[in-house]
Amino acid sequence: MTVLDARALNRATLARQLLLDRADVPVLDAVAHLCGLQAQEPQEPFVGLWSRLHAFDPATLSDLLTGRRVVRTHLMRRTVHLLTADDVLAWRARHDAMLRQRVLATYRRELDGVDLDELAAAGLAVMADGEPRSMPELARAVAGRWPGPGPRPLGEMLVAALIPMVQLPPRGLWRTKGGVRNVPLASWLGRDIDPPGANGADAAGEALVRRYLAAFGPAASADLRAWCGLAGLPAAVAAVRDELVTFRDERGRELLDLPDAPRPDPGTPAPVRFLPAFDNAILGYQDRGRIIDDVHRGLSVAGARVVLVDGRVAATWTVTDGTVTVTPLRRFSRAERTGVADEAQALASFLSDRESQRAEIAAPPG
Repeated sequence: MTVLDARALNRATLARQLLLDRADVPVLDAVAHLCGLQAQEPQEPFVGLWSRLHAFDPATLSDLLTGRRVVRTHLMRRTVHLLTADDVLAWRARHDAMLRQRVLATYRRELDGVDLDELAAAGLAVMADGEPRSMPELARAVAGRWPGPGPRPLGEMLVAALIPMVQLPPRGLWRTKGGVRNVPLASWLGRDIDPPGANGADAAGEALVRRYLAAFGPAASADLRAWCGLAGLPAAVAAVRDELVTFRDERGRELLDLPDAPRPDPGTPAPVRFLPAFDNAILGYQDRGRIIDDVHRGLSVAGARVVLVDGRVAATWTVTDGTVTVTPLRRFSRAERTGVADEAQALASFLSDRESQRAEIAAPPG
């Protein structure tokens, strides 16, 4: 079986994530291809798409949100993601049990004895008037019946797990601040969520496997689980295995992939790319060694924005008053420094609507 080293996997990841070459595809298609973008920080997906698409216009993504073709909702790993309407309707039922389990893991003591089906029904009754509500408002509306748990456990269980919700615009619009106001997903989209498969069929799970590999492969089953948070996909993997090709990584793990998906030559040059906080190019794997060194792994869960140099995390970045500041994690060559500076200036221009191209590179460590 062919062994793919870390550099081969890195280049495959960059190609699948639209980070090797900026893609000339519509924004909606890019969101679909990426299986959504992690989006608990509302402005971060704009940087993620700017780094991946030619001539990305942030107004287009805002229009997709207000036009109800893209939504902000809890899904993979119980985190807020930006997803196409079609995908969230197709995938939400498959994630229901995981979402409940993850909220219970946090609030098991507080929610002990609460009938979750009754809680869901009470929450839906409150939301039936069509009025958007914040999580605390919804929790307070049902707290009279369940005074023990407190508003936070009730609210998180309702909003993140029991009732498929959408976070309404202006939350998530370009350069716009807005608090989280929720409405049920089905009412916002005017369509019901696809029901679970009948007779043990798992069409949604099988679709998730294929779509994940298209955007993240080659990857191990453990990587798939780390991305979506679902434990129950072995049957889906088994069902589509005959469609797939297999490799091994340097640790001996079996990697699955779509036969015709891009696997570039490991020597393919990789341009500098700036990634937003919590980008799935890093978080979408159990083994993140293909793109970030173990010593820096903590950055990926701490909300650091990172810079890829030669395809790997080599710096962090921040923006203050229109100036993008890059803090290297290692020394750059002269060519690398020039590439980082050029991309930082372009990012400053994007973030400031062309009012600033200011960029700074801090001193390297040591």
